[in-house]
Amino acid sequence: MAKRPIIWAPDPVLKTKCTPVSAVDDEIRALMDDMLDTMYAAPGIGLAAPQVGVTKRVIVVDVSEKDEPNAPICLANPEIVWKSDETAPHEEGCLSLPDLYADVERPVAVQVRYLDRDGASQELAAEGLLAICLQHEIDHIDGILFVDHLSALKRNMFLKKMVKAKKTRAREEAA
Repeated sequence: MAKRPIIWAPDPVLKTKCTPVSAVDDEIRALMDDMLDTMYAAPGIGLAAPQVGVTKRVIVVDVSEKDEPNAPICLANPEIVWKSDETAPHEEGCLSLPDLYADVERPVAVQVRYLDRDGASQELAAEGLLAICLQHEIDHIDGILFVDHLSALKRNMFLKKMVKAKKTRAREEAA
């Protein structure tokens, strides 16, 4: 298990529609483990493979509270098979857009079909924060960032901030 660098927007890999996993094998399980290490270290509650430069349909989430034991969920080829008609705004952030937050309107409940760490087909009914997190991460593997749900004006403002932050980080790393 290893922590991997998180890719910041704007980066073309974050806009890539990822390829399905043909089988959950040792390589995919190692990717899931690395993604969990990376997510916990950030810290975050979800991470998608393209955020660590891998264009496969793999996500990890853990919405457990700080005072609870970790409860990670690893999903390969996740797909939303049902979503509620009821929607609500929820403030979202993203490890690929650090320190930027905005309200995004999403369904309050979803049903997700996926392959687990053992390659077994599973379905998960989720509501609240878990539903929001799953939708956010599934968007990632479809090449969609949470800012893509915002107005063009707000999205462009966020992306300009990210370009500036990336330049600052590159200068700091070079020094």
